[in-house]
Amino acid sequence: MAELSAARSAHPAPRRRALRGHVVPLALFAALALAPLAAKLGPEGYILSLLTRVMIFAIAAVSLDLILGYGGLISFGHAGFVGLGAYAVAIPMSHGSTEVFVHLAAALSACAVFALVTGAISLRTKGVYFIMITLAFGQMLFFLATSLAPYGGDDGLTLPSKSLVFGARVFRGEGAFYYVVLAVLAGVYLLCRAIVGSRFGRVLRGTRENAVRMAAIGFDPFRYQLVAYVIAAMIAGVAGVLLANQAEFVSPAYMTWQRSGELIFMVILGGLGSLHGAILGAVAFLLLEEVLAGFTEHWKLIFGPLLVVIAIMGRGGLTGLLPRRRDA
Repeated sequence: MAELSAARSAHPAPRRRALRGHVVPLALFAALALAPLAAKLGPEGYILSLLTRVMIFAIAAVSLDLILGYGGLISFGHAGFVGLGAYAVAIPMSHGSTEVFVHLAAALSACAVFALVTGAISLRTKGVYFIMITLAFGQMLFFLATSLAPYGGDDGLTLPSKSLVFGARVFRGEGAFYYVVLAVLAGVYLLCRAIVGSRFGRVLRGTRENAVRMAAIGFDPFRYQLVAYVIAAMIAGVAGVLLANQAEFVSPAYMTWQRSGELIFMVILGGLGSLHGAILGAVAFLLLEEVLAGFTEHWKLIFGPLLVVIAIMGRGGLTGLLPRRRDA
């Protein structure tokens, strides 16, 4: 018994590291869960709408981090899947289909098929060529959306209402919709965490480090990267469904390469290879954008350099600042 106790006390560091690894995400989700209570002290509708939008883009950022942070795949067309999810709500709704599960099925199917086809082509390339080909596919979706004149074309399309859940207007109330989005964000985070911690996730990280070595020991990097690419696309499609319901409007602007670039920066800002870092990056990016826009109409002149400074000084993103602060 004494030897067992000594063995347990000899390795306390892994337990402490594991515990610390849960503190930040738990605090983050607790803050988001309690935010509606604090919103009652101010303009409640505005705050809830802003935070709901932040969480939706956090879902998209987490999906991108799965392939960027853990797979090393820099996709400049990831926003295209968000746009596909949004149009999977708008197009059926314009034909009278208002059920959210129909919209989800359409979004997941469209994103999975498009990701499977384009991913099979894109993953034949590497480095800057992969970036450019994903950019090309993303822009292809953008120009396709602008050409859909019956669904608003370049002007976008206003939805007649939010999606229904078995005929009920569950999404109608801002507070109810907020917690639906929070629940989806938590589910996506746990799903991606399970994927990363699984054998599949370990192989995916191995392909990021050395694809040739992984192939030499019997794993097919192409197959694992393609599956991860499809999963990330489907999660981004779910974010698109929520975004369409939150704004009650869809537009080709959801699919632009600039939006993809913003998602990449959210992941880098929060910390590559850290799922809760992607959420933190989305929160910091969008809230900082909102605050600066309230001061001046030339807020981008401040926002751009400020983000660059944060990225340079905070190696490992915002989550990377915490260990260094403790070490200091």
